[in-house]
Amino acid sequence: MEFVPTKIPDVLVIKAKVFDDPRGFFLETYRENEFVAAGVDYKFVQENHSASQRGVLRGLHYQIKQTQGKLVRAIAGEIFDAVVDIRRSSPTFGQWVGVILSAENKDQLWVPPGFAHGFYVLSERAEITYKVTDYYAPEWDRSLLWNDPKIGVEWPLVDDAPILSNKDINGKPFAEAELFD
Repeated sequence: MEFVPTKIPDVLVIKAKVFDDPRGFFLETYRENEFVAAGVDYKFVQENHSASQRGVLRGLHYQIKQTQGKLVRAIAGEIFDAVVDIRRSSPTFGQWVGVILSAENKDQLWVPPGFAHGFYVLSERAEITYKVTDYYAPEWDRSLLWNDPKIGVEWPLVDDAPILSNKDINGKPFAEAELFD
């Protein structure tokens, strides 16, 4: 595996070595010793799987307590995955980074604890799986406003308006959100 830092060095794109043959392909999505060597020394406690149609935007989500690191990958379709550093003590506080994850490129994204995370579906349908480092706790669940100009995520919208949940429509602006120290 290759661990490639993004413009926010704590956020990593993980590129797997893919073994193709006439039957299909094989790749390792997680190998603890390689992750630890790359500085991702976390225990994963839960894995989630979601499916969404084209134009769905989910995010920007985080848990203010029981913070979750996330290892995200698309297993069908294509998404634009975005993360925002919401750690006040960080030199990249308030900055965001986005990457394309797809079943075709087979890349994964490591989103450390202390970041808000979201994705937008570019293909007709997409399925993602993501491992997390702490259990989901709805009482600590928070949502940043996906289109807050203070953050400025450049979502590659394929339609005029994304399909949003009520939670995401009512996300908090960055200036009003509970953030990490």
